[in-house]
Amino acid sequence: MTTALIAEDEPLMRERLLGALKETWPELEIACVAKNGIEALKLWNAHRTDIAFLDIRMPGKSGLEVAAQIGDAAHIVFITAYDEYAVQAFQNGAVDYLLKPVELDRLGAAVARLKKRLATKPADLTGLLEKLLNQGQKTADNKPPKLKWIRASLGNQTRLIDVENVLFFQSDTKYTRIVMKDTEALMRSPLRELVEGLDDEVFWQVHRGVIVNAHSIDRAVREAPEKLILHLKGHKETLPVSRQYYHLFKQD
Repeated sequence: MTTALIAEDEPLMRERLLGALKETWPELEIACVAKNGIEALKLWNAHRTDIAFLDIRMPGKSGLEVAAQIGDAAHIVFITAYDEYAVQAFQNGAVDYLLKPVELDRLGAAVARLKKRLATKPADLTGLLEKLLNQGQKTADNKPPKLKWIRASLGNQTRLIDVENVLFFQSDTKYTRIVMKDTEALMRSPLRELVEGLDDEVFWQVHRGVIVNAHSIDRAVREAPEKLILHLKGHKETLPVSRQYYHLFKQD
């Protein structure tokens, strides 16, 4: 039996979608219903449904953020009131979307496409989601917004990683290691290409081959006159600091 998650924070819209799905796809099992993005991700991880209907704008985490965490493990259908940049992107991508208020004929068309797609692997939406998640207004000085999400490889999968969850980035031959609390990933972009995209108030370059999230630093320890080492919160790896970056840890 095909299973689905519904994530919608508006009660009336949630009930309308449940009723419409019952009418257009009665054999579909609604395994779980979430009222916000955080709950949606928690429920999806517990039930691993085949399909996720995700409202784009939800408290906690947006539908885009939830989809980025799900990756290509489920077929995604976005639900949205008119959202200028998102709808245009969805129309050109391998993803279904439903405009609010959800109409039966539009839902019926989406259901027909979903039934065909169930026999195939869910679409890889990482490129589209990366673009949407990092999209925003340019600042007053016309500089592009800082990166919030990064595409990287975890095993044989490509996932989007929230930069806030990164402890540090480290050069590793042809790749860049992205180290988080419980896992790590690899990306092909060299470290030097990340520097300009990251918020330099949060991500500090402390070595030619290391950029660290300042929030993850527990302490800086001078182990020798010319050796400064960073210890991280809840992580056993330590990081060397080059002499040119000692000033970041100089006491006033």
